[in-house]
Amino acid sequence: MRRRELDSRLLILVTLALVAFGLVMVYSATSAAAAVGGRDPNYYLERQGIYGAFGIVLMILAQRWDYRRLRALAPVLLVVSFALLVAVLVVGPPINGARRWISFGPAVFQPSELAKLALAIWAAAYLARKKAPRTLKELWRPLGVTTCVFAALLVLEPDLGTTIALILMLAGILVVSGTPVRVLGVALALASAAGFAAIWMKPYSRARFFAFLHPTHDAAGTGYQILQAQIGMGSGHLFGVGLGQGVQKIFYLPEAHTDMMLANIGEELGLIGVTAVIAAYALFAYAGLDIAMRCKDPFGKRLATGLTVLVCGQASINILAVMGSAPLTGIPLPFLSYGGSSLVVLLAGVGILLNIAHRGGTAAVAVPDRSRGNGRTRAAGDRDRASAERARRARDVRRVAGSGRSAARS
Repeated sequence: MRRRELDSRLLILVTLALVAFGLVMVYSATSAAAAVGGRDPNYYLERQGIYGAFGIVLMILAQRWDYRRLRALAPVLLVVSFALLVAVLVVGPPINGARRWISFGPAVFQPSELAKLALAIWAAAYLARKKAPRTLKELWRPLGVTTCVFAALLVLEPDLGTTIALILMLAGILVVSGTPVRVLGVALALASAAGFAAIWMKPYSRARFFAFLHPTHDAAGTGYQILQAQIGMGSGHLFGVGLGQGVQKIFYLPEAHTDMMLANIGEELGLIGVTAVIAAYALFAYAGLDIAMRCKDPFGKRLATGLTVLVCGQASINILAVMGSAPLTGIPLPFLSYGGSSLVVLLAGVGILLNIAHRGGTAAVAVPDRSRGNGRTRAAGDRDRASAERARRARDVRRVAGSGRSAARS
């Protein structure tokens, strides 16, 4: 079995396993609370199942559709994502103090999820045709400006978690493109300073952001969710209290089916379950980065890196936050947490990764095309079957003519 096929199968196996496990845990985290409240216990499971099925269809389509066509669509995706991020600030209903979702009848869409994918495609396309930025000035335009505009719109929602994931993804693409680590480090330091300034200007955001340092100082307020997550994780011990048997999700732990999914896993499946989840993301990172490193197409290499960092970066932020090692940012656990937009977009991204694994093994080569008469090049192998057949017949004629001349001389 070739290495690319092994990476592809490993990626498919890990992704589908996470999605299936996520459906089980979404039901476990929501059914008991719904039953106690007199609601449909299957509501969240059914919606997540529909989103998962739709996402898998998109994954299959993206796997079969040549990813290199995305280069031409990159500017369009970027503009559409920008328009949706602006629109959500205007027409999006406020939920828990944030405007992040747009409703389309029974469906709810989160534009920030599309923005992450669009920016990854655009940045990969740009850096595939341009030299990697070597200074802060080169990094600022257009990559820095575009990222700052998107980050500002996300902070206004507010959605700090997606902003951090966006910056990590772009940093991964810049590293594989060849940007010096020193330049990238200074840029990340400046971005962090701007982020801290934005948080500091809002008292509630400031208190919530720094609550992870001393959660017991306000155990009933800003530190409540962190403390309840730690209680849930500690209650599971090694093997957990049993699937569906947790109590934190019913009475104590807010957002147990979204941001705090790992705490629910830790309580019910213990250290073994949490370790298995982390191992699954580690395998995803290995397969995705191996696909990126083996890809000979510059666009595919950068895009595969960005998509892999996007998934594993989000997972790392969520895991650290639930364990109390980082501030809560509201970012879900990829493939596991409840959320249709995130699941659909991430599955589409996995489909693109699989496509890169299949088609990125050979780089596109430009060769002179004498038939054009203008000195321009064409991609190697883009002649149609008819032209190839004509060339083959011409060679046959020359071969016969040569044989005839040789016979005459003899």
